[in-house]
Amino acid sequence: MSIEAVEVAGLVGPRKDFIGQVNEKVIKKKRYRRKMIRKSIQISPILALQRLFLSCQEVFKGHGTVPSPNDVQKLCHILDAMMPEDVGLSGDLQFFKPRQVIERNARVTYATIYKCDNFSLCILFLPASTVIPLHNHPGMTVFSKLLLGTMHIKSYDWVDPVDSNDQTLTPKMRLARMKANDIFRAPCNTSVLYPTSGGNIHEFRAITPCAVLDVLGPPYSKEDGRDCSYYKDTPYKTLLKEELSGVVKEEEDSSYGWLEEIEMPEESEMDVIKYLGPKVADAA
Repeated sequence: MSIEAVEVAGLVGPRKDFIGQVNEKVIKKKRYRRKMIRKSIQISPILALQRLFLSCQEVFKGHGTVPSPNDVQKLCHILDAMMPEDVGLSGDLQFFKPRQVIERNARVTYATIYKCDNFSLCILFLPASTVIPLHNHPGMTVFSKLLLGTMHIKSYDWVDPVDSNDQTLTPKMRLARMKANDIFRAPCNTSVLYPTSGGNIHEFRAITPCAVLDVLGPPYSKEDGRDCSYYKDTPYKTLLKEELSGVVKEEEDSSYGWLEEIEMPEESEMDVIKYLGPKVADAA
């Protein structure tokens, strides 16, 4: 399936008020600064992706390991400077241009750049209005770089990642603390989630057509206990019981929610497309 076959309509345009103008100027300055940095050190798209790939080989050690803070900073530094062209994309592609007609059956697609036992590199393509529902990343460290578009991201961490028996309404319901509930616009810094922190359970909702470069270490694997689970969230107060009234301070109610594991939603199904950007060379 080609990217053009997926819904590409943008639902929002740039605001014309003062705040919108300021935001647009800030984005343009960020893009210009990144381009100047890349130009000064003469990093080609092929070298930029290869640099990321080689660093991932050094950083990710496999099942049961988490990158050190220095390694996390190293990968973030590389990803923050990456641009759509580094993976063969451009904002001029029809996928990222607004259309007046919206297809009802638009689906998220993804292309795998590279995958091994220790990590994977892939690109997610989200047509406007599509959603990747709340899902987790068990035992994984994930770096997400929004390359193009505007996206709403909501994420949670378990209040007690090991045992939530004292904070459970039903066997399937657990208390979680919200880590993010914001709109992100490219270019922006890389977001990082860890096995038990940083917003391990998150949802992507595309406002405009989006492309996200995802680095997963290690990747999903049912054999190693890293299968993906999906969740439905409910506001904390909605299901609050009297015996749990002291768990969360009243002024922090909005920062918490109850998560219930659900069957894989239909909208979570993705189509696979071939990656056509620069390749990586395995030095091993």
